[in-house]
Amino acid sequence: MSLSDYKHGSHSQRQLNSSLYSLPIVENFGKRSIRTVLDFKNTTVPDNLDIRYAPLLFFTNLRRIPRLKAVCFLLSLTLTFFIMVSYILVWDKRGLLLTPSPFQLRPMVIPTNTAAITEASSKKNLIDMEELVKIIRSKQDYLPRKVPDEKEVSETDPHLFSVIPHHFLSGIKSPCWYEKFLSELGSDPYQRNLFTARSKSFKTLCDRLRTSFVQHLHHRDSKLFRLRCLPYFYIIGQPKCGTTDLFHRLLLHPEIKYNTMKEPHWWTRKRFGYIRFKDGFQESFPVEDYLDLFDLAAYNIHEGVSGNSSADHRALRLITGEASASTMWDNQAWSYLHGEREETEPPFLAQDFIHAVQPDAKIIIMLRDPVERLYSDYLYFKMANKSAEDFHQKVIESVQLFQSCLSERTLRSCVYSTGLSNAMPVRLNLGLYIVFLLDWLTVFHREQIFVLRLEDYATNLKTTVKKVFDFLSVGPLSEQEEAALTRRPMSNTRRAADRNLGPMHAATKDLLRKFHQPFNHKLASVLDNKAFLWDSI
Repeated sequence: MSLSDYKHGSHSQRQLNSSLYSLPIVENFGKRSIRTVLDFKNTTVPDNLDIRYAPLLFFTNLRRIPRLKAVCFLLSLTLTFFIMVSYILVWDKRGLLLTPSPFQLRPMVIPTNTAAITEASSKKNLIDMEELVKIIRSKQDYLPRKVPDEKEVSETDPHLFSVIPHHFLSGIKSPCWYEKFLSELGSDPYQRNLFTARSKSFKTLCDRLRTSFVQHLHHRDSKLFRLRCLPYFYIIGQPKCGTTDLFHRLLLHPEIKYNTMKEPHWWTRKRFGYIRFKDGFQESFPVEDYLDLFDLAAYNIHEGVSGNSSADHRALRLITGEASASTMWDNQAWSYLHGEREETEPPFLAQDFIHAVQPDAKIIIMLRDPVERLYSDYLYFKMANKSAEDFHQKVIESVQLFQSCLSERTLRSCVYSTGLSNAMPVRLNLGLYIVFLLDWLTVFHREQIFVLRLEDYATNLKTTVKKVFDFLSVGPLSEQEEAALTRRPMSNTRRAADRNLGPMHAATKDLLRKFHQPFNHKLASVLDNKAFLWDSI
């Protein structure tokens, strides 16, 4: 239900109250008795009537009422019943049984005809959209956020910074180090890893790694050490922009192939104890569990360091990576953990922690037209009664909620607001790429961040992937490896049932184009690339 409908509903009540107070008043009002249909004051009633028999009085006196009045009374009672039922249905958003009043609370009726949708949408939303675009433009030029210093960041998670050292091994491309192994040799290093309970493939891998774990320990000064590695690169977003397909194609490169889980969501959710925020706090995944995800690469790198590999040089060039599409934007955990604070913007972002432990990390961001991204995002989640009409209504409601937030708060505050995000029926804020990108640029240098478009990736796969390989400084592929990369089927494509729903309505697309225009203009300006305007699609 739109915000304007809520306003109309309250106005209806005011109108009713006004009409009651405006009834004509005459001098003799209240001076003479008025007999109603159920006026029993002139009936003979015993003074000492037992209250238990009082209900029978109704039926006793009902016989004294003329038949016509009784029929009228029953009809009015029936009409009252239907009115009450209709209002209950309105509460449930199903519509009225009776003729609706002009101020009645009801969802917007979306016509199936595209031209009608365009006309109805423009009448209802054009003025608001113009005003909203003005508000967005007036709030886009804000001061960069205050970046917390490393001490402030480390104090929020002392264990994380006690496990990961300040310096990594030289001569190895990946950020790796040797960690003292303090457990018993016969113990299972992966027994308590929480990721194994969430991923069958990772559990299977751990079963295989367990058998050769001891052989991959490093001996020094009568002590045992295991090689630990962080990701060399992070594909941080956005959802429904092709990150899954890109990650799996990158794994076809021999220097990247030893990666296991695509989306651990550790930096944004699991390290705080959240899998899905709607399910509440569950169990914090320790950093040791996260590092286990890169043990397959660490095993192979260790062989290169030890000289036990037939390709020592290539082993030292192996790199690790992950592709959690929540890393770029999702900082909701802070609002759940520190809800008592008064900050309207998160005091710490995921990139603050990644940069603090790994300042030289490579960041890859994959984007697409935010209008199409939102529709794909809507179709991806399983829900009942999906349709282009339903999407149109959800977009309108989300835009109105965003506008309401902007009227009171800053742009960044609205973009990061957990309350607003939970209230919007579609994830409109995820397409405001420039807000997130600028925050990543507050801690990472521009040359550390590679931004590409899904549209370029889809139309020219080989060239785009080569640019990613160049960014990661990995060697060229052989003809056979390149052929395998291009032949690989696309990952995470749209389901057949969702394809059958067809495209979004033209009115929806037009509304979203106007909404995203100021954000896209700033994004294109920062990246110095007009392709990110998405104005020719």
